[in-house]
Amino acid sequence: MIPRYSRPEMVAIWSPETKFRIWYEIEAHACDAQADLGVIPRENAAAVWKARDVAFDVARIDEIEAVTKHDVIAFLTHLAEIIGADEARFVHQGMTSSDVLDTTLNIQLVRASDILIQGVERVLAALKTRAFEHKDTVRIGRSHGIHAEPTTMGLTFARFYAEMDRNLRRLKAAKDEIRTGAISGAVGTFANIDPRVEDYVCAKLGLEPEPVSTQVIPRDRHAMFFATLGVIASSIENIATEIRHMQRTEVLEAEEFFSPGQKGSSAMPHKRNPVLTENLTGLARLVRMSVIPALENVALWHERDISHSSVERAIGPDTTVTLDFALNRLAGVIEKLVIYPENMLKNMNKFKGLVMSQRVLLALTQAGVSREDSYRLVQRNAMKVWEQGADFKTELLGDAEVTKALSPAEIEEKFDLGYHTKHVDTIFARVFGK
Repeated sequence: MIPRYSRPEMVAIWSPETKFRIWYEIEAHACDAQADLGVIPRENAAAVWKARDVAFDVARIDEIEAVTKHDVIAFLTHLAEIIGADEARFVHQGMTSSDVLDTTLNIQLVRASDILIQGVERVLAALKTRAFEHKDTVRIGRSHGIHAEPTTMGLTFARFYAEMDRNLRRLKAAKDEIRTGAISGAVGTFANIDPRVEDYVCAKLGLEPEPVSTQVIPRDRHAMFFATLGVIASSIENIATEIRHMQRTEVLEAEEFFSPGQKGSSAMPHKRNPVLTENLTGLARLVRMSVIPALENVALWHERDISHSSVERAIGPDTTVTLDFALNRLAGVIEKLVIYPENMLKNMNKFKGLVMSQRVLLALTQAGVSREDSYRLVQRNAMKVWEQGADFKTELLGDAEVTKALSPAEIEEKFDLGYHTKHVDTIFARVFGK
């Protein structure tokens, strides 16, 4: 991913230096296990650790690979150059390349998960803070983009919190799903390497042994992992889209923080655009791009092919780096989001009481009017508000059929905003706990 949308901690996970360091640790731990089992001499296993503090020469490995056309062999050749050819002769004993490649990929994805979990937790903290800050800040709820009934800004944040909390659980499950390793040799039968080597290496690296690895770790695990990242990206877009709508000039119930010196347009100096949330919408698309290829990687030929390899070399770093950046950008947007309660009330009152139509409808039915007639009475008065700019309550009070069923006091009571917010505490307790 390009530096513009990258954070260094996540980028470092996918660097060649990190990859080769993990390869080295897998090989070194495997040699220790082989020595414990008496398969290779102890001194040879110990010699491998001479490279513990050595920085592997990425350029040299690339140079060797240009000849061998095989990345793992190139690395093993370079390792032998460091520790000595004789000392290195038992390295990779009974193993196959996928043992190293697949186990490393899963280690990288687990490490990436830890950073992504931190990102989701930061978003959750920001959403919770803003939810309680605006628990009782009334705004109009919308369906189909049209005024519906009153809600609160706190409930808007609370529903996003609940969604992201589900994503946190999904991400932790995805991390657990991907936390496996395989040191099982060609076609995964352990014919040339004892299963206890796999147990040892996985324990050292914080992994669980893959139950059946054929020669690769099954890609349904990776499909689930990247699908989870895609869901999280969609939740990011969900929040970003709401903010973009709220920032529209005609709405302006909230807007991204506009810093001193910031410019919104090269042509129009007045502009304050929702550039961060628009950017998040685009980044979400990039993350979701990985989902279909990850699903298509599940079907491999027999015990192994490498049709998945090129895909994962791209989507592994690109997707985790992009999602990490997006989560932290979103958290910053929420933390600094500027909210305009006065505009929320102004928007809600734009159609002069119209948003209380359901309360009047229900009151009429409870007063003995049929639902069909109740709907007709309310709608004909509501249309005067839409079409003539009338005041809904005034029209109801002047409608003889309505006042025949409801007294003026009963009509007046139906315009109490508190009616719509009386269960906010109940919803908050469900989301955040009592």
